[in-house]
Amino acid sequence: MSGSGEPRRRAALTTALDGVLALMSVLLVTQMWLLTATLESDLAGHHDAAVPGVVVSAVLFAGCAALLGFVRRLDRRTR
Repeated sequence: MSGSGEPRRRAALTTALDGVLALMSVLLVTQMWLLTATLESDLAGHHDAAVPGVVVSAVLFAGCAALLGFVRRLDRRTR
């Protein structure tokens, strides 16, 4: 019976990784949309929108980097 916890642990890990992948996908799509909107605004002559766009993009990048670190810790823990 000692091996019965392993499938549950793998299922929980898979669920966590699926959630992280979905969240990262949403963050990256949002970041691409933000880049497009900021660039379009800058090209239209609204130069004051560039700095907030860069700041929010940096926050999104940091969020993705944190999620990647979480995945690496999970991977290290399971090996």
